[in-house]
Amino acid sequence: MMFLPTTMEEVKKLGWNYLDIILISGDTYIDSSYNGSALIGKWLYKHGFKVGIIAQPDINSDVDIKRLGEPKLYWAVSAGCVDSMVANYTATKKKRRSDDFTPGGENTRRPDRASIAYTNLIKRHFKNSEVPIVLGGIEASLRRITHYDYWSNNLRRPLIFDAKADILSYGMGEKSMLELARAIRDKKDWRNIRGLSYISKEIKEGYLELPSYENCVKDKKEFIKAFETFYHNCDSILSKGLYQKCGDRYLIQNPPSENFSSRELDAIYSMDFERDVHPYYKKMGEVRALDTIKTSVTTHRGCYGECNFCAIAIHQGRTVISRTEDSIVDEVKEITKMKKFKGNIADVGGPTANMYQVECKKKLKFGACQDRRCLYPQKCPALKIDHSKQIDLLKRLKEIDKIKKIFIASGIRYDMILDDKKCGQMYMEEIIKDHVSGQMKIAPEHTEDKVLSLMGKQGKAPLKEFKEKFYQINKKLGKKQFLTYYLIAAHPGCNEKGMLDLKRFASAELRVNPEQVQIFTPTPSTYSTLMYYTEMDPFTGKKLFVEKDNGKKQKQKDILIPRENNKRR
Repeated sequence: MMFLPTTMEEVKKLGWNYLDIILISGDTYIDSSYNGSALIGKWLYKHGFKVGIIAQPDINSDVDIKRLGEPKLYWAVSAGCVDSMVANYTATKKKRRSDDFTPGGENTRRPDRASIAYTNLIKRHFKNSEVPIVLGGIEASLRRITHYDYWSNNLRRPLIFDAKADILSYGMGEKSMLELARAIRDKKDWRNIRGLSYISKEIKEGYLELPSYENCVKDKKEFIKAFETFYHNCDSILSKGLYQKCGDRYLIQNPPSENFSSRELDAIYSMDFERDVHPYYKKMGEVRALDTIKTSVTTHRGCYGECNFCAIAIHQGRTVISRTEDSIVDEVKEITKMKKFKGNIADVGGPTANMYQVECKKKLKFGACQDRRCLYPQKCPALKIDHSKQIDLLKRLKEIDKIKKIFIASGIRYDMILDDKKCGQMYMEEIIKDHVSGQMKIAPEHTEDKVLSLMGKQGKAPLKEFKEKFYQINKKLGKKQFLTYYLIAAHPGCNEKGMLDLKRFASAELRVNPEQVQIFTPTPSTYSTLMYYTEMDPFTGKKLFVEKDNGKKQKQKDILIPRENNKRR
């Protein structure tokens, strides 16, 4: 195992005289598969490229950005694991004081609009450079076309225009970034590589036209049209390339990268990782995020839940690709060899834990349906839900030497459990018996059917049924565990009456006083954000109530959690 180099001294120790690619990240450098820059860096290194990383560079100095010199092939810029504006501000636009991905935990090292800030930093100190700058990561991915920016309250151009970068890699970037490195190294044209966007003076024949940036600004219905075309062209099998005019130039978005196979995913996650903060940054202070990800394991990518407030369908895709059972078992065995391993695996999961090895065969062959969703308003009959492979995996993991407890911390779709008449009850019993500790977290988000429909989630009936089953199984197993509910206030379509109804339901039916409530944050490239900006239901075209006053948003949250309760806690 090894860390990617962060200083020229480390570069020389590897016997290198230069670097092919330098990664710039808004997060500190944790050498883990949960850190996107580390994952891409290790993947490029695995394929023969000399890769270094500069984490959280000081944008007011040349010391950090010049530390590794200039790369031979390209700079790879990422804001980090979270959009920098989401990382830096709350839903009511207050500056966050803490940052779990920064040494010492104080939110002082990630600039606002980090993709733009880091690109400007490179251009300022390497003025005559011809080395391309490539944007990647979730910030770039979700801002790749004209998008609504909550923090400035307007539509912004595709990020590549504002950052003045050369290329943007969107989605999960292992394939596109590797193909790009090879193309630049071999002096070949990279403009047809899937998963890349770039700026052009000309349109690309055969690609679909999105309404221009200027037309989106003038007419909200044009913006809805642009977003829907964009949303329905994120599937790797069916999607076409897109172009969008901005001023006198065009954003060109090539079709998405092809889906990984299970074996390819195994190869990515079986790479050697230190599972620790690089010593250069570790001496700066504790990194809280490490506590969770150090012993966590990714089982799959993608999510077909398609909640309207969630961007996973845009970034990771609507198709779930799972690793093989053997690969996951091997990774857990490697974790048990770590120094100071205490016997607990913090998480085994993905965007939705119980989608592991559950996917529609039709979708895998022909692509995601354009005219319906897998789970909403009801589960599609073509999707056969079977939790048996997940049960088998968990049983194998429990048998590994030195393992005391395997936790499932990723989200769980309780409607999928209820739909699985053959193995759902067994899966629930397995989870409750061995894989939660005291409480099980689920995310109904709301309980009122009108709001749930705008979120793209089924009504409250499945929640009531799941809750009853949960406590029945606990009683049967002699356990006293309870459910914790994640809820959202001020989602488009929700008013104070909706929150009062939620409070009454929680008290009467769930028998709880909610504690996990967040105010809806309009993040780029989600249907809920589209609703927030346009004040329309994009599926019906009808006008929609949207709470935009931050004080009144807070009031919606306070209905569930009075502020005096927050102060006591």
